[in-house]
Amino acid sequence: MKVLGICGSHRKESTTLFFLKKAMEAIEKEGLETEIITLHDKKIGHCTVCNLCATKFECSQKDDMTEIYEKMADADAIIMASPAYFAMVSGKLKNFMDRTLPLRRNGMKLSGKVCGAISVGASRNGGQEFVCRQITTWGGAHEMTAVTDKKNAHFGGIAWVPRGTKPEDDKIGIETCENLGKSIAEALKR
Repeated sequence: MKVLGICGSHRKESTTLFFLKKAMEAIEKEGLETEIITLHDKKIGHCTVCNLCATKFECSQKDDMTEIYEKMADADAIIMASPAYFAMVSGKLKNFMDRTLPLRRNGMKLSGKVCGAISVGASRNGGQEFVCRQITTWGGAHEMTAVTDKKNAHFGGIAWVPRGTKPEDDKIGIETCENLGKSIAEALKR
């Protein structure tokens, strides 16, 4: 079984990637295979609503999404991670989510898979729950089953990294991400 992690941060070595890696490490400890795709260096245009994907499994845009579609279809679970930008997913991740329409329109290729969410904010109440909700709503549109951290955060991995601190300082955030990883592994093993 394989879990695909998607990091929606615009930055290369982001705090979002740090917390996604914590979830993936917990999954690997459960004996599952993982892969992380970072979107910071990917060219992903916004959906132009050309509707080509309504007739065949293809997008009119020839960018980095083309290589990601197959990885998503082959994964058993997908975790998306995003910084909280005004209580919403990053623009990079929103484009990515919109561009998964060919996976839905051509046989619901993500249906039955497990979905998890991680969000990082610079303030304690920075909208992380809203970001996780957007991610799991996206998963629901693909008929995916959302799992969360059952112990601390009821939305997924929720992290808080105020200015001047390091991601390693947020012990609770790390724990929520590790618990999310464990929950995903449990769901896949069932």
